[in-house]
Formats: sequence, C-alpha cells, structure tokens
Amino acid sequence: MSKRVAPLVVLSWLIVLALLVAAVCSPQVAPHNPVRERLIDRLLPPAWGKDGEWRYLLGTDHLGRDVVSRIIYGSRVSLVVGFAAVAVGGSLGIVLGVMAGYVGGRLDEGIMALVDIQLAFPTILLAITVIAVLGPSFINLVLIIGLSGWVTYARIARGQVLSLREKEFVEASRAQGSDPLRTVCRHILPNMLSPLIVVATLDLARTIILESTLSFLGLGIQPPTPSWGGMLSDGREYLLTAWWIATFPGLALMLTALSFNRLGDWARDLTDPRLGRTELR
Repeated sequence: MSKRVAPLVVLSWLIVLALLVAAVCSPQVAPHNPVRERLIDRLLPPAWGKDGEWRYLLGTDHLGRDVVSRIIYGSRVSLVVGFAAVAVGGSLGIVLGVMAGYVGGRLDEGIMALVDIQLAFPTILLAITVIAVLGPSFINLVLIIGLSGWVTYARIARGQVLSLREKEFVEASRAQGSDPLRTVCRHILPNMLSPLIVVATLDLARTIILESTLSFLGLGIQPPTPSWGGMLSDGREYLLTAWWIATFPGLALMLTALSFNRLGDWARDLTDPRLGRTELR
C-alpha cells in the first residue's frame, strides 16, 4: 500500500474540520440569524442566479431565512447528536460486550439474545415507533439513536475479549490475584480500542443520517431549530421552483457522511497491521 495518504482522506479531514469550526463558531460564522423570517426576501435564488443577492449566498427559503446560516447551525445539531449518540451506544455496547465475553455462560447467552432480538427489527422503524410514543425531544433523539447502535459495539467487544482473555498477559494478571475489573480495565480494554474507534468513526455517519431522517419525518429536531433533515423536509415542496432549499442541505449531509465513512476506512487501514500503515509526507 502506498505510504502517502490519499487525497480523499485529506479532503475528508478538511470537510470534518470545517464542520467542527462551523458548529463551534456558528454565531460568529453565520452571516444571518437562522430563524429570522423576512418574507420580503422569500425564495431568493443563490447569489449567482437571476435575481439573486450576494448577501444570501445560497439563497433563502420559503420564509425568507438564509440557507447558508441554517446549514451552518444545522451542522451543530448534526454533530452534537451524532457524537452524543455514538457515546451512548458505544458505552453501553462496550460494557455489555465485555461482560458477555469475559464472564461467559448464561450472561453471554442472554446478552447475545438481546443482540439478536434488536437486529430482527429495522432500525428506522424501531426509532420511529419509540419516538412516536415518547415524543420528539433532543434527549429522546440521542437516546434512541444511541441505543439503536449498541449491538455493533457489543458484538465487536465480545469478540475481542474472547480473543484477549486467553493471552499470556491476561493469564498472568489473574495469576497475580488481580480482580476482574482491574484486569479488564488495565489489560483488555487498551488492547481492543483500535477496532472500536474505527467502528465509532463509521457509526458517526449512520447516526447523522438517522437524525436527519427522523427530523425529515418530523420526529427529530423540532422547528424553529435548524437541522439538515428539517431543511430537506421544508424544501421538498419547492424542488421545481426553489431547488436550492433542499439541494444544499442534502449536499452538506452527503459530504459529511462520505467524509466520516472515508475517515473510518482510513482509520481501519491505519490500525490494522495486515493492511499496512499510511503516513503523511
């Protein structure tokens, strides 16, 4: 494998860094208030189009709100929900996976049965059902999206523990009288972080898309808070007359998902010695 990082990896890093800056510095970066309605400026095309204005670079929506500002603030929602959901799902999955792999027996069988049960339900259908019952809110959204992905972490963590618990350094730790918690935290977890980090990076794209899907259906982030899924929902009725309302949030969502997926692939190649390492020159 080439020792030079592929241009797509560099581009993905740049996109992710730009998203992080936009999310953290939204009030300073956004040119307009994202929720301020100005009906006199409604449905203005992008600045380069006919009747477009440069103060609205990507145009305005049906309520006269600036599309650029709403995309910038929407990045904050997508990243916060994405990282929080990955933290929830990853933490729960790792804990249950380690318990299943290290303890074994009926506990292992019970946890894996829960994994099989959840995998039998379509993720989006399960999320829609639960949120429809509990009601849409930020906390519910993070919990539902996070809990929908714990099974992946659990299966990987269990497999890693089953492989590591028979290693000599783990046997030596047990022989010295270390309790199971100390053995897991000091010897097993550090040696299984690499594949879990790769999975978390790839899972970020899934959580961001799922959040946008639920917001598109009206079950995620509620108006007037800007979200990419909500912008897509607003723009679907204007695809023929004001295509920019849905097109640019859709492009932002696509580029974000592709960037995290590409970085996940890169992290896998970087941490897997069988695939070789990539280095920046």
